[in-house]
Amino acid sequence: MTTANNTQNIPFNEAQQAWLGGFFAGMHSHILHSAGSGDAANARTLTILYGSQTGNSESVANDAAKAAKAHGLNAKVLGMDEIERDAFIGLEYLLIITSTYGEGDMPDNAQILWEAISSDDSISLANMKYSVLALGDTSYDLFCQAGIDWDQRLTKLGATCLVERVDCDVDFDQAAESWISNVVPLMSNGAATMTIDSDDTAKAPTYSRKNPFPGKLVVNRLLTSPESSKEIRHYEISIAGSGLSYEAGDALNIVPTNCPELVADIIKAIGCTGDEEEPVHSQLMPLSEALREHFEIKTPSKELLDEIARRSGDQELNSVLASGDKDKLAKYLWGRDTLDLLLPFPNMQFSAAEFLALLKPLQHRAYSISSSGKANPETVHLTIGSVRYHSHNRDHKGVCSTYLADLADEHSAIRCFFSPNKVFRVPEDNDLPMIMVGPGTGIAPFRAFLQEREFRQAKGLNWLFFGDRNAATDYIYQDEIEALQNNKVLNKLDLAFSRDQEEKIYVQDRMREKGAELFALLEQGGYFFVCGDAYRMAKDVDKALHDIIATHGNKSDEQAAEYVNQMKKDKRYVRDVY
Repeated sequence: MTTANNTQNIPFNEAQQAWLGGFFAGMHSHILHSAGSGDAANARTLTILYGSQTGNSESVANDAAKAAKAHGLNAKVLGMDEIERDAFIGLEYLLIITSTYGEGDMPDNAQILWEAISSDDSISLANMKYSVLALGDTSYDLFCQAGIDWDQRLTKLGATCLVERVDCDVDFDQAAESWISNVVPLMSNGAATMTIDSDDTAKAPTYSRKNPFPGKLVVNRLLTSPESSKEIRHYEISIAGSGLSYEAGDALNIVPTNCPELVADIIKAIGCTGDEEEPVHSQLMPLSEALREHFEIKTPSKELLDEIARRSGDQELNSVLASGDKDKLAKYLWGRDTLDLLLPFPNMQFSAAEFLALLKPLQHRAYSISSSGKANPETVHLTIGSVRYHSHNRDHKGVCSTYLADLADEHSAIRCFFSPNKVFRVPEDNDLPMIMVGPGTGIAPFRAFLQEREFRQAKGLNWLFFGDRNAATDYIYQDEIEALQNNKVLNKLDLAFSRDQEEKIYVQDRMREKGAELFALLEQGGYFFVCGDAYRMAKDVDKALHDIIATHGNKSDEQAAEYVNQMKKDKRYVRDVY
C-alpha cells in the first residue's frame, strides 16, 4: 500500500485533554444530562460507518460511539454492508472509519456500498457533514487508500468535511483518540456533555489490544507429515479464568516476541552491544529487550529503508527508491528482511537511539480461530502454517508463526486478545445449508463451524471443499473430518489435492464439477463461506461462484453479479481472506 501521506497526529489542546481524561475516568458512572432525559429522543444522530477486515476499524468505531454518547449524540455504529445506498445519501452527520485491504482495495464489507456511491455522479451530499479516519500500514503500497478514496468521493459529491482526514499507521491508538476528541465536539455542536452509562461500560472486556490476556500454551502439535513441503501446526491456548468468551468465526490476536538470534544478529550488524539503555514507553530498557519485545525488526520501515540507502550509498537501492516504481521496490525487497539490508554494509553503524527511531512498533498477528467457543469454552484452537524459507544465504522465519512453533512453551505467557467477526458466523437458522471453501489453513474457521453445528445438533447440510498439495502429507485433520462424516455432521466433502495428479486440481474446480447441486443449495437459502489466500484462491473461487450461478441459474453475467451482491447483502456470502 503507497503513500505520500504520513500518519497525522493532531495534538490535543488543554480542553480536549481534560474532556478525554474525564471521559475515560468516568467510565463507570451513570448517565447525567443537564437538559433532562426528554432530550435523548431528540438528540442529533451521528452515524459511524466502519469498513473492516480484521476488526480494528469496528473497535475504533465503538470508541467513537462512546465519546459521541458522552456528548449527547445519538450514535449509530454500522458496518458498511449494513446500510443501503439511499439511506447513506440521506445521512447528515457521518464518521467513516475504514482500513485498506489488499492492493489499496476496500474491505469486503465496504465493497458494495463503495460501488454504489462511486459509480453515480448525480448523487448530491450537500447536506452531509463528515470526517474520515483511515487505518493502514506504511509498509504497504497505497497506504490508507480506502480512506483516501472515501474522503475524495464525499468531497466531490458536495459533502462538507468538518475535520481533515487522519491517516493512521499500525500504531493507531493515539492518532485515533486525537481524531475522536477533535471531531465529536464539532458533530455535537455544543450539546451538553454526558458521562457513560455503567451498563455500557460493564460490557467492555477486561482484556483487549491494549491489555492482552496472558494465555497458556497447552497444545503444540504438528499436523502435516514430516515429509511435507509445509509445516502446519495445531495450537491450543488456555483462557481459563480470564472471563473471556468467543464465537466460531472470531479471530485471536497474538502479540509475539522476536527471534533472539535475529535480535542478536541485528545488534551486531548495527555495531551495538545490546546493553545500551533507551526509553521505550516511558521506561528505560536494554536495546536487546526493546528489539525482542517492542519493535518490528523483520520488515523494514520506509524510514529505515531510506536511511540505509542514504548511509550506504548503495546504487541499486537508491535507484529503486528514486524511481518511485512500486513493482521494482517489491522485487528488490522480495525475500529480504532488515538484516539482509544491513549485512552488506558492515561499516554502516547506528546508535541504539538512532536505530529504534527508524523502527515501527511490533504488531499483533490475527489468526482465524479453529474451535467453537461453546464446545471449548476454556481453550482457543489455532491452525497456523509456520513460515520458513531460505533467501539471500540465510534461513528466514515468520515472526509469530515461529514464535509459537519454536519459542513458546507451557511456561510462556501468550499475550492474546479476541477480534469478534459478527458477519463470519454460523447461520442462526440451524436448518439452512452451509457451504465452506477452505483449502490449507483456510480450514481453520470451518473446523470451528462444524464443532458449532455439532454442539447445536443442527440439521442443516454441511458441505466442505478442502485441499492442499498432497493428500499423503498435507491432509490436516483427516481423522477429525472422517469422524464428522461418520457422525453425519459433515454431509458432503470434496477434496482437491493439487499435486496428486499430472493436471493440478483446485477447490474451484471441484465447485464447478458440483455446480448444479451447489446452486440448488444457494437457492434454498444456503450460506457460502470462503477462507484462505485472498490473492489467488479467493479470486478464483469468486469467479467460479459467478460462473456456476450464471450457468445453472440461466443468468447473464450481470444477473449473476446481482445475485452474488444480494448474497453479500444478506450476509450469505462471507469471506475471511488474507
